[in-house]
Amino acid sequence: MNRPASKQILDPIDRVSEVLFGLIMVLTFTGSLSIAEAGRDDVRTMLIGALGCNLAWGIIDAILYLMSCLAEKGRDLAAYRAVLAATDPQQAHQAIADAMPPTLASVLQPPELEAVRLRLLALRAAPAKARLHKDDWTGAFGVFLLVFLSTFPVAIPFMVMGSAGPAMRVSNGIAIALLFATGVAFGRTTGRQPLMVGLGMVVLGIALVGMTMALGG
Repeated sequence: MNRPASKQILDPIDRVSEVLFGLIMVLTFTGSLSIAEAGRDDVRTMLIGALGCNLAWGIIDAILYLMSCLAEKGRDLAAYRAVLAATDPQQAHQAIADAMPPTLASVLQPPELEAVRLRLLALRAAPAKARLHKDDWTGAFGVFLLVFLSTFPVAIPFMVMGSAGPAMRVSNGIAIALLFATGVAFGRTTGRQPLMVGLGMVVLGIALVGMTMALGG
């Protein structure tokens, strides 16, 4: 009942989502900085807040990822037990189909479902409960890194530039470039026009940041 070795630990959609989340979080901090009044102490406070917030949310997101992995394994284990407990092949076929994505289940014929049932019956006994494995912990660490490290490109100008005004302009340029690159990657993954999705991601990111700041985030 383990995750297949060929499956990516974090699929492209997950990676795009985590980077977008990290960018929005850090932009809510840099966007709240008043250029006209900001001094070095204000910039330092903003950087500490941005890094600390993304550190905390990286940890939280990693924990949520592990919970999701555990829930998925629990569903797989429940489906496997349902197949074993089925009193007739048709009941087992239904349990197998229910565990699959609807589109995939709709194209499988009874002989194919029966082949899956027989293979499941030939497996060794299922574990007593769902457990996390090495790939799950690695994926959680990847989630943490994506959320946390996405802070740095936007924050670096404030670390190396002495004036808050130019640093803000450079930081905003980096943020727009990252949002666009994230959108392009999302467009390629979903089969949509990458350039248009990239531009849409920039607009979406700016809108989400504005909404977050307006709501006091």
